[in-house]
Amino acid sequence: MKTCSLDFFLEAVKPWMDRDYIRSAHLDTEGNFVLNFSDGVRNVYRIEDCDRARLDEILADFRKKGIEVL
Repeated sequence: MKTCSLDFFLEAVKPWMDRDYIRSAHLDTEGNFVLNFSDGVRNVYRIEDCDRARLDEILADFRKKGIEVL
């Protein structure tokens, strides 16, 4: 698990924001952002500087880009 700021997270995933790279995204029971990539890699991020509502907005953006949100 990587602990980071929202800005760092958004910059880190920006090049991969496509369903060809990210198979699915969701928040786990602890509120961590989980990304499952097409190649089988799974990354978990604890984003420290935002609330659940903002994380839900980010998931909505993923969904708009065709990424499955669980």
